[in-house]
Amino acid sequence: MNTESRKTVHLAVYEGLADWEIGHAVSTIRSGEWQRSPGRHDVVTVGLSGAPVTTMGGITVLPDLTLPQLKPSSSAMLILPGAGSWDTDPESMTSFASAAGIFLDSGVPVAAICGATAGLAREGLLDYRDHTSSAPEYLLATGYTGAGRYRNALAVTDDGLITAGSTAPIEFAREIFAQLDLFTPRTLDAWYRLHAQHDAGAYFALTEGS
Repeated sequence: MNTESRKTVHLAVYEGLADWEIGHAVSTIRSGEWQRSPGRHDVVTVGLSGAPVTTMGGITVLPDLTLPQLKPSSSAMLILPGAGSWDTDPESMTSFASAAGIFLDSGVPVAAICGATAGLAREGLLDYRDHTSSAPEYLLATGYTGAGRYRNALAVTDDGLITAGSTAPIEFAREIFAQLDLFTPRTLDAWYRLHAQHDAGAYFALTEGS
């Protein structure tokens, strides 16, 4: 694939990020398997600084670039995983929440899961968009005013913003793939049935469509 046509998905990385929440999404994006245009997307990590961070699972990640270097115009999407610091030290995560607002204002999608949804709630980004999280009470504790737009669903996409709770990494990934137009509708359905419903027959649907 011509490198000039490649699209970059940016993954925010910070101390204690929840590995399982973004594993399906980023590994599938990078693999190219069963995609409409294999190799069209890459994943680039973004940290507050260039210093390495350690995930909740103990994996050390060296950010590819720093948050001040991140520009919506060079991105296809910003993914924000959960981490304890979204709750224990929300001020330290404000820069990422602010970046999400800049992305959305620029028409570039943002995907947030678990604790990251609370960060976006504090930023006011959920007040006028349908959204979900781990529980409505979790977001109410932030003092946000968007409770009327909360949806009891595993994952929700509205106006360029994808949200999900901590127990829905597969649904989170499915929404991301749909937003990026990664698969055909038939392939996306088969991917979900294979991973979420353990439907062995879906694997053959995937291989037949590849």
